[in-house]
Amino acid sequence: MAQIICIANQKGGVGKTTTAINIAAAMADAGKDTLLVDCDPQANATTGIGVNKSDLTYTLYHGLIGEASAQDTVVDTYLKKLKIIPSRVELIGFEVEMMNQPNREKILKNLLHTLSDSFDYIIIDCPPSLSLLTLNAMTAADYILIPLQSEFYALEGLGQLLQTVKKIKENLNPGLRISGIVLTMYDKRTNLSLQVAENAEKYFKELVFKTKIPRNVRLGEAPSFGKPIIHYDSASTGSINYLKLAKEIMKAC
Repeated sequence: MAQIICIANQKGGVGKTTTAINIAAAMADAGKDTLLVDCDPQANATTGIGVNKSDLTYTLYHGLIGEASAQDTVVDTYLKKLKIIPSRVELIGFEVEMMNQPNREKILKNLLHTLSDSFDYIIIDCPPSLSLLTLNAMTAADYILIPLQSEFYALEGLGQLLQTVKKIKENLNPGLRISGIVLTMYDKRTNLSLQVAENAEKYFKELVFKTKIPRNVRLGEAPSFGKPIIHYDSASTGSINYLKLAKEIMKAC
């Protein structure tokens, strides 16, 4: 039975997709059968792992609306142990088409349930909003991992996300747990990054992962080559830290 981890934050540009791709790749490298689910209509996780969207017959959208089975949506990646349910822009239509459906928040959960025995970990990359897709991801997940950008307004937005998690636990998924908060775009040379880290650790204590993801040029370059940083530049600080983070997550989940 897979451990399902959704990576969520309603703010954009905090490193959700980069974290999803690299955590999934690191788990696969560690010998774990891993499924990456691209739950964002922007489909950055799909292209970031080297999948050509124009070659796809089915995407997550087709699985969610019942036009394809979960198995039919799963696509191989260049990594033997890593599969992906890819996304494309048509996923935007899910929100509108499912608006009046009963139990619409549980559609992704039901889809992934049929795949759970085939994987050790399922990593869901969420869109940068508290949308129906994000609610589906949180309802399907065992854990939520929160990337927290090391910038001024980061903690302010985190409160809203934690309120959403609380409501999901109360109404849809009582077993949902926070696996941890990971500081991204961290620069230990700046007072701002140090202050955000200090405040996060003060308020959330052991929920904050020890590993921090630094600002790193190579991290920004890797998606354009369709590779996670751990394969694009294995010696970079971004790669080293994501491998450490993956170990922390596997220990916590």
